[in-house]
Amino acid sequence: MILRGPGVAGVSLALAAMASLALTGCDTASHDDRSETARAFPRADRPVSGLGSNAFSTESDRDDRNEAQIVMDMAGIEPGMSVADIGAGEGYYTVRLAERVGPRGRVLAQDIDGDALRRLGARVEKDRLDNVSIKAGVADDPRLPPASFDRIFMVHMYHEVAEPYAFLWRLWPALKPGGKLIVVDVDKSTDRHGIPPALLTCELEAAGFRFDEFHRKPELAGYFAQFVAASSRPEPADIRPCRLKTAKGAGAAGAMKGN
Repeated sequence: MILRGPGVAGVSLALAAMASLALTGCDTASHDDRSETARAFPRADRPVSGLGSNAFSTESDRDDRNEAQIVMDMAGIEPGMSVADIGAGEGYYTVRLAERVGPRGRVLAQDIDGDALRRLGARVEKDRLDNVSIKAGVADDPRLPPASFDRIFMVHMYHEVAEPYAFLWRLWPALKPGGKLIVVDVDKSTDRHGIPPALLTCELEAAGFRFDEFHRKPELAGYFAQFVAASSRPEPADIRPCRLKTAKGAGAAGAMKGN
C-alpha cells in the first residue's frame, strides 16, 4: 500500500518501501482481562511500552534543538487556535502551545498520570496560563469534547497507549472540520518507546484517520506525522488490527491488517 498525502509523494514511496500491508487472520483471544469499555475494539497485536518518564529529555535540551518551535511550525499553529496536548506530562508542549495560540486560543492538556497532572496544574497556575485547562483521560478514551480542536498533539506517547483502536476511535470526533492530528515519535519497536511509521499509519487508518504528511527531523529525535479525519470512522467491530511483520532478508518492519 502506498501512503500518499498532498505534496508528499516522495515520502509516501519511502514509507511504502519500508512496509507492505497484507491480510492475516485476526486474534480471537478472550478480552476478559481488558476494561469493559475497550472490549468492542480489537486488541493491539503488538507490545505496548510501559509508562516512562514524562520528560522525553530535559526541556533545555529540547529547546536547544528548537524542537517545539519546529513542530508547531510544521503543524501550522497560529494565534486563536484550539489545541489538545495528549499525554501532556509536565507540560513541555502545553506551555509553548499556550504562548503560540495566545489569549484568544485554548490549550487542553490531557494525561492519565494523576501525579503529572498535579505538577502540570501547579506550573500552569504559577505561570498564569489562563488559556490552559487540564483534563484526565483513561487508557481507552482521551475524553475530549467533540468538534473542538484545530490540532491534536500526541508527542512521544502514542506507543504507551494500551488500547490504540478504542482510543483513536474516541478521539476522532474531537477534531474540528479541517483539523489535524499530529504524532511525534521515534522509529523503534513499540517495546522500546517508539513506533515504526508504517505501523502507526496502519493503526490510525484502521480507526478512521487518513495519512497527510510525514517528515524526519533530527531536531525531533524522531519523526513528525500528520493525519486528518477520514469522512467517516468504521464501526468498532469492523476495525481490523494491524500487525508487525519482518520482511525476509530486509529486516524492515512492515504492518499488516488482520481480517
